[in-house]
Amino acid sequence: MRRYLQIMKSTLIGAPRWAKITIKTLLTLIIALMMFIVVTSVSLVYDFAEPRPFSGPDIYNPYRNVDTTLGWKRAALHTHSRVEGIFNECDFTPQQIVDKYYDLGYEVVHFSNHNEHTHHPTKGHVKIYEHGYNIAKLHMNVYGSEGVMLFDPFMPLFDFQRQFKLDLLSKDADLVQLNHPRRTKGIDKETLQRLGGYKVIELSRVIEEEQREWDWALSAGRYLFGVYTDDMHFLDRSDAVARRSTMLNTPSESYDDVVATLNDGAYYSLYTPDYGAGNWEIKREMNLAIPRIRSIGESDGDIYVSFSEVADSIRFTGQDQRLLHTAYRCDSAGYTMADDDSYVRITAYFADGERIYTNAFARYDADKMESPFEMEHHSVNTLLTILYNTLLLAIITALGVALYKVLRRW
Repeated sequence: MRRYLQIMKSTLIGAPRWAKITIKTLLTLIIALMMFIVVTSVSLVYDFAEPRPFSGPDIYNPYRNVDTTLGWKRAALHTHSRVEGIFNECDFTPQQIVDKYYDLGYEVVHFSNHNEHTHHPTKGHVKIYEHGYNIAKLHMNVYGSEGVMLFDPFMPLFDFQRQFKLDLLSKDADLVQLNHPRRTKGIDKETLQRLGGYKVIELSRVIEEEQREWDWALSAGRYLFGVYTDDMHFLDRSDAVARRSTMLNTPSESYDDVVATLNDGAYYSLYTPDYGAGNWEIKREMNLAIPRIRSIGESDGDIYVSFSEVADSIRFTGQDQRLLHTAYRCDSAGYTMADDDSYVRITAYFADGERIYTNAFARYDADKMESPFEMEHHSVNTLLTILYNTLLLAIITALGVALYKVLRRW
């Protein structure tokens, strides 16, 4: 940096005043940006547990507390609305959004604007926001925090930075959800095999690859519930509304009931095609007649499910996304978990293009833990944490000296 500044200084000798001001301004901005990146890179460093498939004599049933008298409430858990300021990502008000989704058969609508709590027009709660303005799009829905966390790694290059962010958000939250991992720069199979300490992952829009990110985590022994969301920004586009939803077995649409259900696992994800392809009347009619789960559960190792209508196929998927069993042209199916089946999740395909994804049934040892969420996933490496942050301190000091020279000596 010092040599670079000397070269720049000698180059500018005799240069016009406007050129000197321009170069000085650019250097100041570049150094300031580098300082910002370094400051927001502060993190604990972790040792991540090696991938280890679920095992044990018991089977964790996410649907153990389902109350069939409640049915399933259709939920939009990730929607954006009009906000004040330069970071507005939607042209429609919360009331307009609620009205549209309710008209299409939804009973739960939550707003998750970036780094901002949004009042619900009918329920009044302000307990959900989407955290993250970083360039990697490492975004997370945060439920229940009293305020908005300002810290965000602007350029998260390492998995320990991503884990640090998850841990910080979890300290003051009822629930943390990892959003759109497929579209997040830097998240790959190894990352999802490492990260832990969160409960919910947003499923991928790329349905052809059968939710590979979810299976990467599950196959590594990282138990996660799955939710489907529109991540809605454009209420006037038929192809952007009521396409991906989460079906909740919850007594009401209140914040407390919804979060309790999300933490418990009694829900499934639903993909629907763009009914009517722009014809909103057809879209509304079809959305009010979507296929639903009638029953689901586990008994003595037997996993079973039934639906409100006949499915083209019902698939049972396990470790490393291996297809364990398929039933065709039926409204119910079952599968008996083998001793070496670490987990099983169900996908149902319907004639009009709908798909249903259930949460996973997973092996664990009930004598050692209450659920597979408790499996060890990471611990702090104190020595590397000290070395890493000392390096950041050295870099920020050097950048500070460089900035001083640019501002004061030129």
